[in-house]
Amino acid sequence: MTTSGDSSDVFPAPVYKRTVLEPLFEGSKRHFADALSRINRAHAVMLAETGILDAGDAGRILAALRDIERVDRDSLTYTGEVEDYFFFVEGELGKKVGVDLAGRLHTGRSRNDIDHTVFKMGLKERIDGLVAGLIELVGCLIDVADRERSTLIVAYTHGQPAQPDTFGHYLAAIIEVLLRDLDRIGHARRTVDRCSMGAAAITTTGFPIDRHRMAALLGFSEPQENAYGCIAACDYITETYSTLKLCFLNLGRFIQDLAQWTAFEVGQLYVPDGFVQISSIMPQKRNPVPIEHLRLQASLTVGHCDAIVNAMRNTPFTDMNDSEGEVQAAGYAAFDTAGRVLDLLTALIGAVRINPDRVRANIDASCITITELADTLVREEGLSFRQAHDIAGVVAKAVVAAGGGLSDNGFEPFLQAFQDATGRAPGMDEASYRTAVSPEAFVAVRERFGGPGPAAMADSLSRYRAQLEAAKTDRDRAQTEADTAEQALAAAVQDLVSAVGGSTGEE
Repeated sequence: MTTSGDSSDVFPAPVYKRTVLEPLFEGSKRHFADALSRINRAHAVMLAETGILDAGDAGRILAALRDIERVDRDSLTYTGEVEDYFFFVEGELGKKVGVDLAGRLHTGRSRNDIDHTVFKMGLKERIDGLVAGLIELVGCLIDVADRERSTLIVAYTHGQPAQPDTFGHYLAAIIEVLLRDLDRIGHARRTVDRCSMGAAAITTTGFPIDRHRMAALLGFSEPQENAYGCIAACDYITETYSTLKLCFLNLGRFIQDLAQWTAFEVGQLYVPDGFVQISSIMPQKRNPVPIEHLRLQASLTVGHCDAIVNAMRNTPFTDMNDSEGEVQAAGYAAFDTAGRVLDLLTALIGAVRINPDRVRANIDASCITITELADTLVREEGLSFRQAHDIAGVVAKAVVAAGGGLSDNGFEPFLQAFQDATGRAPGMDEASYRTAVSPEAFVAVRERFGGPGPAAMADSLSRYRAQLEAAKTDRDRAQTEADTAEQALAAAVQDLVSAVGGSTGEE
């Protein structure tokens, strides 16, 4: 709200300072100061290596920057004397080495390429943290899927019991989705991993800067090529948050299944007491509230991602504040909620168990093994599938009407339905019938590629483990490259500072 004391005659106008510049300064202190410091160091090294800046001057600048970085940032407040945190650092550098020498650090660069490089550094760090969490979750899911590869569940379609499956096979479907999510996020990281430094404002510079050296010193794989695109093509933002959104939309659907499975009427998933809250009034209640929190946090992650992508909508293809500090800081909330989901879900999946008694009861009551009876009639009695399907349907209706189970109460209706449809008795005896309608047999015969049969599942799990190991290798390679770049920058800085005896030039 504007007050009567606000004035637009002197920069910054008080309302602009309060509503824009001060929050941006605080956000830069919190989120971007370390990356800016590293860019300043790398740029000084590159300028010295290319001969644009005298090595002694670069050493004095670097020594002064080291002192500035030691300042307690939490003690800094925005006064309006400078426009933003970048100019604050430049001003402090000028106090230490003189305005002229401090200004030489900015040779061949702009706040435009600095900003997008800072933002990419922040995103890479957060993407790497997210990938680490996803790898942990996928590893846990693979272990549980392996452990539960023979554990029967009821699989649902359209909210109704459909076929028996195993918990391991169900989890394998989620594993595949998350492995694809890891691929998509990996592609987004490769887009982010192209350095904007050297683009300057729009068109690079007439100074003989080394863009590849800057990228290497800052831990990027390479420079982003087109200079205009470095400051205009914000697809590194939209791709990151679009892939992040898709991942947590996918996880949200999985989490919703977990919620349904814990419902009293379904009851096939048991959640241990450590993840259960009680009612304040109803003593019988076991509320698996963490699953609701997982669903909420996954939805919030999707919402945060939408906010960032939508902020890019209909913006001009140029440098703009719509892609800069405030939207970047707002996007970090997506990574915060995402991390909470991954941590909690990994712990929960390792702890839950399937309730075999409820599964067995629901299988019997819903007649969901009837598909295999039809298949067996085709294979062993020579019927067409449509004729076999009709016979099986009659059997299922009779069992449901009688309130019984397919195994114990279905053989007599089967004999009658088969006789009515074919005019003969089946070759299948009661023992063969019971085998055909058992959930164990239903699963065991489904050995096709990607199916729940024991051999098929073993093959799938082996492939998933190999894909996960490849993801871990990529993660480790990225960390090694980051560590190597950091060490190279530190060594180059130390060489230049040591050459001037660590002096800042102050009296």
